[in-house]
Amino acid sequence: MTNNNTIIPTGLKTWFVIHFVADMFFAIPLIFFPEVIMPWFGWGAIDPVMPRLVGAALLGIGGESLFSRNASRDAFKSLLRLKIIWASGAILALGLGIVKGAPPAAWGFLAIFIGFLGIWVFYRIKLTDPV
Repeated sequence: MTNNNTIIPTGLKTWFVIHFVADMFFAIPLIFFPEVIMPWFGWGAIDPVMPRLVGAALLGIGGESLFSRNASRDAFKSLLRLKIIWASGAILALGLGIVKGAPPAAWGFLAIFIGFLGIWVFYRIKLTDPV
């Protein structure tokens, strides 16, 4: 049985900080300036509530990434599960949007979420308890 105080890989802590920065990079403009930001990515007529809601989700997940970067092993495992679910859901949503004609920028966001999903799955496996 593995001790809950097992050292968390430094790379994982670094990725949590990078995730915070990436999320804030998108969250703040989406919350405060959706009508300005969304056309930059090819979305024309938008309901500003939806980008703000995405920004709020990014704010919460990214903020928790920063606040939890020195958490326990169990907290990291739980947060990685959350990040895996979030990235998987985003991949599904973006894929469905692309099929329905989303702007080309959706492919870039899809690539970002696929990259993060790979990172989160890698570290979640790495933190799996040995049998």
